Amino acid sequence: MEKKLAFGFMRLPETEDEKIDLEATNKMVDRFIEEGFSYFDTAYGYHNQQSETAIRECLVKRYKRKQFLLTDKLSSMYFEKEEDLPGFFAEQLERTGVKYFDTYLIHSLNRRNYKNFLEANAFEFVKKLKAEGKVKRIGFSFHDTADFLDQVLTDHPYMEVVQLQFNYLDFYDPEIQSYACYQVCERHDKTVLVMEPVKGGKLANLPPEAQTIMDSFGTGASPASYAIRFAASFPRVERVLSGMSNLEQLEDNVSYMKDFMPLTENEYLMIDEVRKIIEKTEQIPCTACDYCLEDCPVEIPISGIIALLNEHCTDKDESLSKKYEDLVTGRGRASECIECAACENICPQHLEIIRHMEDAAAIFE
Repeated sequence: MEKKLAFGFMRLPETEDEKIDLEATNKMVDRFIEEGFSYFDTAYGYHNQQSETAIRECLVKRYKRKQFLLTDKLSSMYFEKEEDLPGFFAEQLERTGVKYFDTYLIHSLNRRNYKNFLEANAFEFVKKLKAEGKVKRIGFSFHDTADFLDQVLTDHPYMEVVQLQFNYLDFYDPEIQSYACYQVCERHDKTVLVMEPVKGGKLANLPPEAQTIMDSFGTGASPASYAIRFAASFPRVERVLSGMSNLEQLEDNVSYMKDFMPLTENEYLMIDEVRKIIEKTEQIPCTACDYCLEDCPVEIPISGIIALLNEHCTDKDESLSKKYEDLVTGRGRASECIECAACENICPQHLEIIRHMEDAAAIFE
């Protein structure tokens, strides 16, 4: 039986100069494969465009091709027209060092960029790649509502897999619509890949009241383990991506996913109580995907600033202002936001980033 945990090359350990720590990543890849896991996920822009080359150095050069499955993505921000697509794909093959991808996804599809993909004939392009044997399976990662997902799958029934943001906090969220989107995939008989099962780490670091409930359950399992097992327990889910940042996180994940057991009824009830507590905290639901950083002309560290805003909600400690100054040194400040809305247009969570930067400037500057 194939193991459901997948290794997302999105939040890897870094050196002090913000380069991927290849030595640490090698150790993580080795342990992942030693425990019988095989699925890896990357994209052109991850880690300031370092992720694909890290896949080459840490995985492709060190293991036989039959030992792993690799997913890459076609991102709209890196092409302008149909003629750009073959060159972009060729560069991805070169950067990763493989001759084909096991899965190739149209990246971060939503209403805003759907037209761009259509005008570039991106759906036909990935379909052709599959026919040529350059990719084994095609689909798209998705950040929008269930009704739009239904439209896309109706328009493009040959797409085989859908990668969804799916976790217990977003399960009934009116913006993310995790469960409603999952149900659409069921109706269209599509395989589901899960991203953000721990919501960018938010479900690994719970409010004290929620942590107490989880601790009282008596299993000693980590908050992240419950979040990942929640997503993996749904029958249509083939893989659950985890953007693991260190060996400790990886060891925790493989410990409960190598012999995966779905959640029990009592665990579901406990998680529902935890979800209700988290929802009461009313924090900004940023997952720190950092897509916004790629388009910000001022280079504002948006996700880091939002993390400080969330910390400010529960802790008015004056040290947060120092953390803010350390964060923005050599980068754009919140007050320097020019309100171009490039960040809001690409944000998978549909956050009002401009307003949050105004709040941060008022609080921390």
